[in-house]
Amino acid sequence: MQARLFQLDAFTSRRFAGNPAAVMLFDNYPDEGTLQALAAENNLAETAFIVSDGDDFRIRWFTPTVEVSLCGHATLASAAVVLERLEPARDAVVFRSASGPLPVHRSERGYVMDFPVRQCTRTEPPEGLAKALGTSFEEVLWDGFNFVVRFAAADKVRGLSPDLAAIARMPCAGVIVTAPGDGEHDCVSRYFAPAKGIPEDPVTGGAHCALTPYWAGRLGKRELHAFQASARGGELRCRMRGDRVELEGSCVFYLEGIAQW
Repeated sequence: MQARLFQLDAFTSRRFAGNPAAVMLFDNYPDEGTLQALAAENNLAETAFIVSDGDDFRIRWFTPTVEVSLCGHATLASAAVVLERLEPARDAVVFRSASGPLPVHRSERGYVMDFPVRQCTRTEPPEGLAKALGTSFEEVLWDGFNFVVRFAAADKVRGLSPDLAAIARMPCAGVIVTAPGDGEHDCVSRYFAPAKGIPEDPVTGGAHCALTPYWAGRLGKRELHAFQASARGGELRCRMRGDRVELEGSCVFYLEGIAQW
């Protein structure tokens, strides 16, 4: 078997930054075991598998170890593949996913994704969270999938060196850490998801489905300039649209070829 394979750096305008994503194109999906094996072989935070479906595309996302219900950076990369390589005359595409239809359109900065909001509610921290993070924090929230941990200052987020094995044992998909921004950014964040096979995700669209309404409410803004402070780093423009959030970013192509197995 074979499939077209693309690798892009998402949420960045320069190569070797942002979050690398693989995108693979099929006429029809192979079995789930094959998809998981391909994602493990690609060994990136996520691989997106897309299939043409009329004017739209179906999309599924896999980490090296599990399938996930939503992935922002691999959707952004998939939009770049469709709109730059497969159908460059188009300005928009809709991906049909486990999280519903996800429209994406071109913008001056790259592409704008329309994603569902994840509302945060305050919760008690799980046992061992402060020890796992190596420091105290201001509050803990729950977004339905992840614990969201707020710190007082951006340098606390940037300087974290957490115990990933301890985080992997916690009852959550992952831990988002965040603080008010410094410099030009409204907020900063990082995302640790070792239970999903992702020790630290470089830039996470799904996390900003929760961070956007949270920080929009705290800061009294409808639009945010966000930075994910991983080693690679990445930028997002985030906007509230009722019960949806717009996530805007750019992509850089790194690799194009044919995968065979």
